[in-house]
Amino acid sequence: MKTKVTTRGQVSIPAKIRKRLDVKPESYIEWVVEGNTVKIIPLPGDIISAFRGKGKGVYKTQELVRDRVKERKAERARDKNA
Repeated sequence: MKTKVTTRGQVSIPAKIRKRLDVKPESYIEWVVEGNTVKIIPLPGDIISAFRGKGKGVYKTQELVRDRVKERKAERARDKNA
């Protein structure tokens, strides 16, 4: 499906897509750029409720903190080399 960008930079979401993804007026959409590709992700009205229970049993708090500390160290090392 194609849509046209207006002179003001606006685009219309085709009706079939809006209905399928339950996008309504005042809905929020996230735009993700990956190389030359743009992904458009509709966000649920209540983001907290939408994610409630999704991570259950995946991470224990201690593991999450340990992984985040590793990520920070790697980020700092990249920043020093940049």
